[in-house]
Amino acid sequence: MSVERARIVFLVRVAEDRTADFLNAYEAVRHLVAEGVPGHLVDQVCRSAADPEQWLITSEWETLADFEAWERSPEHRELVRPMRECFSDARSLRFVIHAQTPEVARV
Repeated sequence: MSVERARIVFLVRVAEDRTADFLNAYEAVRHLVAEGVPGHLVDQVCRSAADPEQWLITSEWETLADFEAWERSPEHRELVRPMRECFSDARSLRFVIHAQTPEVARV
């Protein structure tokens, strides 16, 4: 049996006057995570086209256990604190990737 990758989804609200703080904090987090957290594959931050205070942060991990180990670490709590301070509301969901379309080579 192969280990399945995981997708973590955060649906958050950020007041418009906190947007710059939120994006600056996200930039600091994403680079540090991408450069050295075991199991991290990719992440994205997306802003709602209909509601400028609604944001979606997704990340993909080699395994759910990799994400959970990172989430429990003291480094995680300290690193994401500035970003979390910008949230007026937050919801977190965890998924194991069941199927995926193949990537198409683009020329």
